[in-house]
Amino acid sequence: MITGVSKVVLTVRDCDSAKEFWVGRMGFAVETDAEYGEGARWLEVRSPSGVTLVLDGKSPDRAGDRPVPAELPHSNVFFTCEDIEKTYVELVERGVRFPQPPVQQPWGWWSLFEDQDGTRYALNQG
Repeated sequence: MITGVSKVVLTVRDCDSAKEFWVGRMGFAVETDAEYGEGARWLEVRSPSGVTLVLDGKSPDRAGDRPVPAELPHSNVFFTCEDIEKTYVELVERGVRFPQPPVQQPWGWWSLFEDQDGTRYALNQG
């Protein structure tokens, strides 16, 4: 029986810059950073709530390379927080770019932030 999702893979251009973004700016912690195979790297970062992201620098299919309207995220991964306005201020102070600051929508509070490669992710208040 499936009990949940254990990891989410995000494709990135460069693992070092992705590590700096997710750990240095977003407040995640490195869980695993190890080489495997020929030049491959397994890089996992964990959110404060325990969600693990695998930062994949080898995959040619990056979400941020797909054309989508500017008001939508590239990724199908949505992040959540308890206080979106406070989180927005904290992340902007750390250098995170928000093409869409928090706004109230019919379904709740919503915003978009970009990672080091310009991939847009949704952030909602849950």
